[in-house]
Amino acid sequence: MTTELMQFLANWARRLSYTEVAHCFGVTYGKVFRSVEWIVEWGLQHRTLEGITSIGVDEICYRIGRKFATLVYQIDKGCVRLLHVSFGRREKSLIRFFVMLNKGTVGLAKRSLKIKFVCSDMWKPYLNVIAKWCGNALNILDRFHIKKHLNEAVDQTRRDTVKKLKDQGKGKEQALTKSKFLFLKNVANLTAKQTVRLSELLGLNLPIIRAYLMKEDFERFWDYRSVYWAGRFLDEWCVRAMRSKIEPMKKFVGMLRRHRELLLNWFKSQGLSSGIVEGLNNKVKTTLKRSYGFRTERTLEVSLYHALGKLPEPEFTHRFW
Repeated sequence: MTTELMQFLANWARRLSYTEVAHCFGVTYGKVFRSVEWIVEWGLQHRTLEGITSIGVDEICYRIGRKFATLVYQIDKGCVRLLHVSFGRREKSLIRFFVMLNKGTVGLAKRSLKIKFVCSDMWKPYLNVIAKWCGNALNILDRFHIKKHLNEAVDQTRRDTVKKLKDQGKGKEQALTKSKFLFLKNVANLTAKQTVRLSELLGLNLPIIRAYLMKEDFERFWDYRSVYWAGRFLDEWCVRAMRSKIEPMKKFVGMLRRHRELLLNWFKSQGLSSGIVEGLNNKVKTTLKRSYGFRTERTLEVSLYHALGKLPEPEFTHRFW
């Protein structure tokens, strides 16, 4: 194949699955993949890794059986791209990224030391590696992950409440039928019918109602601008949640207290969010869905770099679209 043909096939592979590209242009699946692989390898060799100050770290499950891949994104203003793919979600999975990033640099010139902000979840292996390799960075646990855990605690409280009411055998659990999203949705997103039903449920003295009210009260936490006052509110909210004697909420409080300093870093960064990371993860899922999965991990890695890496491409005399 000529280099022009490989670039032509690779460009179409961003829009269609490899099988569809092969069928449309009369080539084999293998030729489409080799075209994309060649473009990606050229791009990785010629991309620049200078000036990276903010990164996001997350994992995706790419195959049934809890097969995970660790993804690292650059989330600087004006440059959002995939930097690294590593299979697994152990410490060495993330270490591979920093080894790659620091290649060709030594001492205080290491690129990892120039990173100022790292957005991540609370996965312990990631936190360990970030603390070791990014000594100058502020590790941020943003509101997306915290709200996710809080919603899980509220939903678990709902399930526990329904089970307890069923065990009493008085039919009171019927009041909570199909109420899951009443307690998880933002108030502004509720329909008129849901708003009326939620108002009726709030009059009941049930653990799920107390958990829901605590969840709504916790939203005030994100309105603070001062680290001190945010920390004070967090401590007081945790005390109230512990006194509620609702086990899922107490478990959530334990998680907050273990990661208190990292959580308050969100305010020090002036609200830097990993929402960008979640958006990129959705694009990863779209890439997987469009191709109905990939046969090998190498194919997945190449496809993700091709779709999200914003890699440079060689210049040709002729360019076909």
